[in-house]
Amino acid sequence: MQRNKTYNRRKIVVVFGMICLVLVLLGVRLTYLMIFCSEYYGQKAADLHERERDIKAARGKIIDATGTVLATNRTVCTISIIHSQLEEPEEVIRMLCQELEMDEETVRKRVEKVSSIERVKSNVDKATGDRIRSYGLAGVKVDEDYKRYYPFDSLASKVLGFTGGDNQGIVGLEVKYEDYLKGINGKILTLTDARGVEIENAGERRQEPIDGNNLHISLDYNIQMYAQQAAEKVMEQKQADGVSVILMNPQNGEIMAMVNVPEFNLNEPFTLTEEFLPDPAQEEAAGENGQEEADAGQAAAEAASEQDLLNQMWRNPCINDTYEPGSTFKIITASAALEQGVVTLNDQFFCPGYKIVEDRRIRCHKVAGHGSEDFTHGIMNSCNPVFIELGLRLGVDNMYHYFDQFGLLRKTNIDLPGEASTIMHKPENMGQVELATVSFGQSFQVTPMQLATTVSSLINGGRRVTPHFGVEIRDNEGELVEELEFPVQEGIVSAQTSETLRGLLRAVVSEGSGNKARIEGYSIGGKTATSQTLPRSAHKYISSFIGFAPAEDPKVLGIVIINNPQGIYYGGTIAAPVMKEIFSNILPYLGIERAEAAPPKEGENDGE
Repeated sequence: MQRNKTYNRRKIVVVFGMICLVLVLLGVRLTYLMIFCSEYYGQKAADLHERERDIKAARGKIIDATGTVLATNRTVCTISIIHSQLEEPEEVIRMLCQELEMDEETVRKRVEKVSSIERVKSNVDKATGDRIRSYGLAGVKVDEDYKRYYPFDSLASKVLGFTGGDNQGIVGLEVKYEDYLKGINGKILTLTDARGVEIENAGERRQEPIDGNNLHISLDYNIQMYAQQAAEKVMEQKQADGVSVILMNPQNGEIMAMVNVPEFNLNEPFTLTEEFLPDPAQEEAAGENGQEEADAGQAAAEAASEQDLLNQMWRNPCINDTYEPGSTFKIITASAALEQGVVTLNDQFFCPGYKIVEDRRIRCHKVAGHGSEDFTHGIMNSCNPVFIELGLRLGVDNMYHYFDQFGLLRKTNIDLPGEASTIMHKPENMGQVELATVSFGQSFQVTPMQLATTVSSLINGGRRVTPHFGVEIRDNEGELVEELEFPVQEGIVSAQTSETLRGLLRAVVSEGSGNKARIEGYSIGGKTATSQTLPRSAHKYISSFIGFAPAEDPKVLGIVIINNPQGIYYGGTIAAPVMKEIFSNILPYLGIERAEAAPPKEGENDGE
């Protein structure tokens, strides 16, 4: 009996001890929550009684070199429904259908959805938003927002890029400089009761938005317009598939203009332009050729989704696409040969109209040949056998050494997304025939931007500049936030090689194959090119010209590329005159004065 009493007392003590321990632990936990977590749970309680709506920050502007605004914002509205506050849902549905021009089924679904806040439509113009607000219907919220607006519609569309529905950059400069442009959204916090109904006279708490900074760029509206008009003109005349133009300062890499026609409307970026719509003539022809072919055409059309077509429309061929440069690449071969010392201006060559390399007869563009010529006339005549000989003298190892030294095998790192890389033979796969064709610009591919940047480094004294649009970041008050800097690499070629090259390219324009780019009173250097696209059997060509002025001290370098021109397709005949037209407008605009000079004699050929 005594043993049972002792056991029971011990049991009671243990139970009591456990209860005390639990109470102590609960007390410690309660103390911890009240003292150390009070702020956290206080905020959680407040959140249960607050409704949050965003106040969109204004996106920063994009401003050109002249101070012209190329991208800005327009005030729009977002229409939302707070279900718990609705008093006349049928009247709200009727009004929204009328004002927003939406079908009743869609509006009813959103109005009747039980949620704290339901968005009905965004990017509503301000006038419509003001009318909706004037109805004074309970539960309908009209919040002002911003929509990106481009005052010049299609100007530099593939450079500027555009934003999506959330005002976030998608392509172009808009996405590259997103962190500077986007700003920080604010908030409106409204007190509600337990049912989620806003408490009258409780007021609102606001966290003001911080607007994005403005991006100032080197692109010049006037120069861009001059270049775009010239590109559109030659595209129409030659019924070409597209025309690209780059104009840049070869001394510092600032890009003054970048044109890619056809452009698209930045204010309607998801609407396909005529050039990218399916061709009705082809569909009709397919139908006439039989049901089987018509079905195949239909299947192909379905395979090419609208998104694929939009992606194609948004592409920037100057940086996203590569092409076979043809004879403009002879500038690179000439620079390497001069730098290596395997050629002098007085070296003599003979062109019978072809050159045999191993088992291949590689022809010159002049089938009859140029006969005896020195190196100066070889580049003036754009003679393929001369440059094949230079490539063979250099050899594969030296050629690759200079490709690397010139930066040709690396991206330019331009401040635009999606830059493509040079497509070049691997050294171990380059035989004598490949070396010969590369030396005059065939059997490999580069981007127009890469070629323009590389040539800039060869004519500016030997500095590899980084091509760019961004110059500086400023706030809305005009205060400087950041000056943008881009790498420069010295020692690409010697000053002597650069000076010699400028003189040779000046002769190409004044007396050689580029004479149709000559402007009386101006010293211009340049090089023509005509290349063929793949497959060769398609007989499609690319005509191009790269030029710079003044030849002695270049302030502007330009490249024109005409894709698949109809009829005459030689670069010297159709691309050089485009650059002449552009230079005629922009050289006086840039303050480059015309010098009095006797007109030089005409060149003997316009072939390349």
